[in-house]
Amino acid sequence: LRDHVGLTGTKKGCDHGQCGACTVLVDGKRVLSCLSFAVMNDGKEVTTVEGLASSDGKLHPMQQAFIDHDAFQCGYCTPGQIMSAIGCVNEGHANSEDDIREYMSGDICRCAAYPNIVAAVVQA
Repeated sequence: LRDHVGLTGTKKGCDHGQCGACTVLVDGKRVLSCLSFAVMNDGKEVTTVEGLASSDGKLHPMQQAFIDHDAFQCGYCTPGQIMSAIGCVNEGHANSEDDIREYMSGDICRCAAYPNIVAAVVQA
């Protein structure tokens, strides 16, 4: 995605599926792109953070919630966190703050913005 398509929002973090920085949505569900070959997703809808805002520039509600709650610091993990958060909501795992924390536990934020991330998911 980064090298061949130019979609640099998807980050290279660990290359082992342990950090969540590379999270994308495949048919609306979160997938760690570092563990997924392109051919595995042939014919499926792959959404990166670049594909969330509308064509008129309006942010996706989750993107806006991250801004509203200052749910990022350095920003490196933010695209993966946002994609996982959307997957969390899409897959019905946003019923409580505990559920959100459990579902999002695979996404590492070295700046420790976790409380704000949970608040953003609750808002969205």
